[in-house]
Amino acid sequence: MIISFLSTSVITSPHPQAMMMPCSMVLEPIDGKLANAKGAALIYKVQLRPPSSARTNVSILSVHLPPPSAYGNYDAYEGFAFIPGVISWQFMLDPTREEESPTWAGRFDEITAEMENVKVQVRLFNSNTAKLGPAILGNDIKNCH
Repeated sequence: MIISFLSTSVITSPHPQAMMMPCSMVLEPIDGKLANAKGAALIYKVQLRPPSSARTNVSILSVHLPPPSAYGNYDAYEGFAFIPGVISWQFMLDPTREEESPTWAGRFDEITAEMENVKVQVRLFNSNTAKLGPAILGNDIKNCH
């Protein structure tokens, strides 16, 4: 009976999703017409300024996205991670120098919240108005591996 109790207390965690780091997930197109568009998100702990506590990093790489202007008055893509109804983190994705279909990538290192129920997206952005647009790619941390 003691062995049974100990094994369940080790396996059961009050924060199952928070214990999955490091993890990665594929960011899938929101619009099924974007057959070639994909992304990847990496989520892990980073220790940038000891002795302060570790932070969580979210890094995104996305490929084969249409030009942002194809969706209207947008000129960039942003990484967007959020816990619905609680908090969000937004960061620029920079394009590589490929003339056709650049790779868009970026990261954010300053997350202190527990990474539970987090959604990660690539969203359109207008850098002149700072207007965040709709999601193009996305996934949920529950799909992190």
